[in-house]
Amino acid sequence: MSSVVPVSFGNASLPFSPAETVGSQTSSKTGSLTDEKLGNPWDGYEDEEMPEKVQPRLVRNMRLQAFSIYRRLFSAVFITNMGIFISYAIKGYHSQKIALVTVASIFIAILMRQELVINTLFLTFCSVPKSWPFSIRKTAARVYHLGGIHSGAASPAVVWLILLAVQATRERVNNKGTSTATVAFTYIILFFLVGIVLFAYPTLRIKHHDAFERVHRFLGWTATAFVWAQVVLLTNDYKGDKSLGSALVHSAAFWLMIILSSSLVLPWTHLRDVPVNSVVLSNHAVQLFGHTPFLGLSNGKPGFSIIISQAGDWTTEMITNLPKEIYVRGIPTCGALRIIPLFRRVLFVATGSGIAPFMPHIMSGKVDHKLFWMAPNTRATFGDPLVNSLLENSPEAVVYDTRKHGKPDIIKITNRFIDEFQPECVCVISNQKLTEKVIYGLRSRGILAFGAIFDS
Repeated sequence: MSSVVPVSFGNASLPFSPAETVGSQTSSKTGSLTDEKLGNPWDGYEDEEMPEKVQPRLVRNMRLQAFSIYRRLFSAVFITNMGIFISYAIKGYHSQKIALVTVASIFIAILMRQELVINTLFLTFCSVPKSWPFSIRKTAARVYHLGGIHSGAASPAVVWLILLAVQATRERVNNKGTSTATVAFTYIILFFLVGIVLFAYPTLRIKHHDAFERVHRFLGWTATAFVWAQVVLLTNDYKGDKSLGSALVHSAAFWLMIILSSSLVLPWTHLRDVPVNSVVLSNHAVQLFGHTPFLGLSNGKPGFSIIISQAGDWTTEMITNLPKEIYVRGIPTCGALRIIPLFRRVLFVATGSGIAPFMPHIMSGKVDHKLFWMAPNTRATFGDPLVNSLLENSPEAVVYDTRKHGKPDIIKITNRFIDEFQPECVCVISNQKLTEKVIYGLRSRGILAFGAIFDS
């Protein structure tokens, strides 16, 4: 696993929301901090009672799992597309009209993965002042689920292409304007998009991630080139008395493809081969420091830092053979933790290398926070300099060594620190299984919690 450490895009307690209230539903009090410092901060947490879950099992499972925010966004976009699809299928529109909606779906899917678009959305939603009601800030924080729009637009594009292929074939058979070349390109694009969507299915994506990455990129780029050919061919098929150039200039699909292609090319214009200095933290982790004007450290100086811990073949290679330079592409893109500035007090929960995304917020000193970091052999794995730096900037941090103390009940121990710190929300960075477990365990008890999205 590799994580960008000090790259950051920025920086409570209001009346608690009745639906998700941090710290208002505690069922037992812990000892004072003074008493706890005589032992470990977590001593006795196993004997404390957890707050009751706030809804019946079926309701909370539907709300938090089956219909998560990500899936709600996916469903809204997908169902809207299907409503339009049924209308088009019934009215029997010609191929050029169907192609326009197909291109529009692909356009939305790609733009929702474009760095500038993502950063603009995060900047807009995360600019909500801390003085605003908690319910508004809580809603704004859900901007990081926007991947649901990406997949919600990409999946219907396949359905639209099926309708386009059927209609184009019908028109070709009846000699009604669509050329053989247009039909051929339509089927090729359909084949590519089916492959992309299949490999993006969560089960396949997780089990065959390298294949997913290759398919998503190389088939995606190839499909984009073929969509260009299809747009030109269809425009030529339906141009009437106009010249092809004039017809293209007046074609909405043509301009959508211009913007779409520009959004794909733009990140590559920022590709840089950046020299890096490697600091060996242990035989399991390395920290890279690089200098580039496109990235900034949390201390305001230009540059970036990356922590790489051993989690696979690529990370093992990077640790074994320390790089002298790495390629940096695009611009820094906001992630889930960009929402932190919306809240006045935040509890950070990290396991292992999950500490890395929290580092910019900890080092900046702008966030009122408490850190709970759980990892095996933290100093042996990440090195004294990094751990000492973290503790200097977060003196109340709780570092739990699982090799020494064993694996705790993370939901219960997190609730201990919620009782003490009374944050407005909890942010969790861990592996998928643990992240989803903690998020569900907290939110089902009315505690506002956020974590990385693994759906897309």
